[in-house]
Amino acid sequence: MEPWQEMLMENQDLYQERQKGEQPSEAGAARIEPLQKGSPLNHGVEQPEPPGEGRNAQQKGEKLGQGDTPSQETADPTQQLQTGISRAGPPEQEVTPKGKDPGPTLNHPVLDGDGNTSGEEEMPRVFQRGAKEEAEPPEEGRREEALMGELSELVQQVVKRSSWWERHGIDDSIITLNFLILPAGFLCLRSNNALLFLLGIFILGIVHHTVTVKGSHLASHNALTESKSWGKVWAIFFLEVCSAFTAEQAYYNHVKLHHGYTNVIRLGDSSTWKLPFLNRYVYMFIAPIAIPILTPLVALGLLKDVELKTALRTLCCMFLGLYSHYWLLVNVSGFQSVRSALICMLITRSLLAHPYIHVNIFQHIGLPMFSADKKPKRIHLMSLGVLNLPRNALLDWSFGHSIISCHVEHHLFPNLSDNMCLKIKPIVSQYLKKKKLPYNEDSYMSRLQLFLHRYEELMVNAPPITELVGIQ
Repeated sequence: MEPWQEMLMENQDLYQERQKGEQPSEAGAARIEPLQKGSPLNHGVEQPEPPGEGRNAQQKGEKLGQGDTPSQETADPTQQLQTGISRAGPPEQEVTPKGKDPGPTLNHPVLDGDGNTSGEEEMPRVFQRGAKEEAEPPEEGRREEALMGELSELVQQVVKRSSWWERHGIDDSIITLNFLILPAGFLCLRSNNALLFLLGIFILGIVHHTVTVKGSHLASHNALTESKSWGKVWAIFFLEVCSAFTAEQAYYNHVKLHHGYTNVIRLGDSSTWKLPFLNRYVYMFIAPIAIPILTPLVALGLLKDVELKTALRTLCCMFLGLYSHYWLLVNVSGFQSVRSALICMLITRSLLAHPYIHVNIFQHIGLPMFSADKKPKRIHLMSLGVLNLPRNALLDWSFGHSIISCHVEHHLFPNLSDNMCLKIKPIVSQYLKKKKLPYNEDSYMSRLQLFLHRYEELMVNAPPITELVGIQ
């Protein structure tokens, strides 16, 4: 039995007791106690603080593609990929005083090799006390850090040899091309010919999802440019103007929580995608149509957690994006009524909503989940908790390789662009297989059938917590 296969054994008793509705054992209760203390997403309420990964574990210097990117004047492509060990310790971490949590910001974090925020960036407050109390990592933890460092060196060599065109230019050009064909889509909607009208719907739908999914995703990771300042500008443009969502909250929930604590219960476990009150067929095939309506409504609800000036900026940007779409449909495409224009907006903005929902749940839910105080080091966390789907021309164009076929690579090196994730894919897959670590891959239809068959277990009931045992 491989070492990583032994990780799933210890949790069986706890999961069986939970399924039977029985009271967990003392050990099981100790493991699940931190998970009953709430989520850091409730910014207005002081949260109890479960144990963390350890201050030293957080401050070991593996940025691994997810740190602040240098400006264009001083940029070296290799600086996006720091290797394993920090030569100079990071600055002392400041603990946010009670009641003075600054809330989400667009400052890109520096994450260590374990996926946690280093001393240069504030981590979610629920972990700060445990981070100070935790002891040095054991020998196996240092070995896992060495594995991550070795893989980072291999990827760094590829990045160093890559041109700007490969690092950013290809993906920037794809997004630019979508904006260039946008006028053709609006003009096609003027036609009385059904085929041309449907072509216009298709063009607007593809452009919308390429800009709001691929563009917003790369912008949230500062992967569109090597300038941190321009990265913030593009994040506001793609997330707020184009996607009608708040950039700070998208960044906080996706980059800080989902990437920093992938498949960690109550933090990065993808539970925000679950709607237990919907049955499987409504959730999988009908509910996605409502995404264009729900997205701005959810964003408005999240504005209470940001500063007033940020909320006003977000409201202005959201209004600009939505009204511009409506204005173009009325004045360029020739729609005669408000109702017809709004229906067209709904259709185009939900054209690929079904695969968008499916992909987001297929690649994490159903894979091992971990409690906050028992999560593994970064390389095991990502190899166990992330899955790649096969390449698909339409989804690769609209969503990007890092979301579809290179999701494992993206979680290991999240500041790399889609094209670079595709370029390092053979290196990452061969390395993980050589070290006998999982490299999860499955087809879209296989995952769809799995979720339809096990919907109650995966999307309604609480997932079992996996504990890592005996990693050698």
